[in-house]
Amino acid sequence: MIKKIFITLIVVCLLPITNVKALDNDVTPNARAAILIEANSKQVLYDKNSSEKLYPASTTKIMTMILMFEAIRDKKLSFEDKITTSKYAASMGGSQVYLEQGESMSLKDMFKSIAIASANDASVAVAEHIAGSIDKFVTMMNDKAKELNLKNTHFKNATGLHDDDHYTCAHDLALMAAYLIQIGGEDLLNVTSLYDSYIREDTKQSFWLVNTNKLLKLYDGVDGLKTGYTKEAGYCLVTTVKRNNQRIIGVLMKESAPKTRNEEMCSMLDYGFNNYKQEIIFKKDTVIEKHVIDKMENLTIDVKCKQDIAFTTAKNSNDKYTTEIIYKDDLLPIKKGDVVGTLIVTIDGKEAGSYELYSDNDANKATYFSKLFKTFKSLF
Repeated sequence: MIKKIFITLIVVCLLPITNVKALDNDVTPNARAAILIEANSKQVLYDKNSSEKLYPASTTKIMTMILMFEAIRDKKLSFEDKITTSKYAASMGGSQVYLEQGESMSLKDMFKSIAIASANDASVAVAEHIAGSIDKFVTMMNDKAKELNLKNTHFKNATGLHDDDHYTCAHDLALMAAYLIQIGGEDLLNVTSLYDSYIREDTKQSFWLVNTNKLLKLYDGVDGLKTGYTKEAGYCLVTTVKRNNQRIIGVLMKESAPKTRNEEMCSMLDYGFNNYKQEIIFKKDTVIEKHVIDKMENLTIDVKCKQDIAFTTAKNSNDKYTTEIIYKDDLLPIKKGDVVGTLIVTIDGKEAGSYELYSDNDANKATYFSKLFKTFKSLF
């Protein structure tokens, strides 16, 4: 039986969980679609046509990088692995690092080429290496989109080169970005935050990469994430910023020019930081509760979360929130670090965020003889 525990608290907040009404004074007047979310809880802070299906251009590569980092997480790939460029990968047009057929380069350099220079040839080379073929990789992309509950997304390639049946929406891009940051962590952001870098260093073929995301030098705290442009998609941008331990993600789609795109992203980010703040419920690695597994055995576990449990609140507003802990069935045996349940934050009956909880200690099933001994002992 699933066990639930409720905690009710009062905080200073106004929490928009689903779509937020567009501002009377629109901060993104030239964008076809836009969204601003808090990265951990996925709370929507600003919304404009965020569910409309549009062409993503190279912001597609967020999903390509998601599958790359999942392969690294699952020990199927490492940054030191050599990736060989196929004839098809070398033939890619658009943004590229001019890989040659048969050329081998480390995944680290391929990743930098994708994240910094938006290289189509590197994207295809990595995709083929992971899945065996680009068609199989696209299937993986669409499967992952379903798994992430991206309702308005469909992929036809790993690059974002135009295809009428290749689309997403601002909301789905924001969710992809949040997941990529979650699984990529510092390995991701240490690269996406670079304004420039090199591949093939210490060789005659050394190649200078310059980041397509100019906000790295225009807006304090920006450390990613991905730009995009095709004639059909217009100018697109997915940006993430961390200030005072608060990370937000902004998405703009179908802007008319890069300058306008950058200016409106800055305006949207300013809106987020000027109107919202982060409330921390539980700090990372603090004991949320001592959960009793077996009263007779006096068996308990210290339940913690590996990240701050927090949500973004509007300044100078009051509201109530509740937290609910749902534990897994049949927990025993438990090893330190095992996920044992989920903490859900709710505002006005709407989910504001969910967080995995883990045990900070081992816990094992009592043996028949230990139970018998305790029963016998209790009689005297």
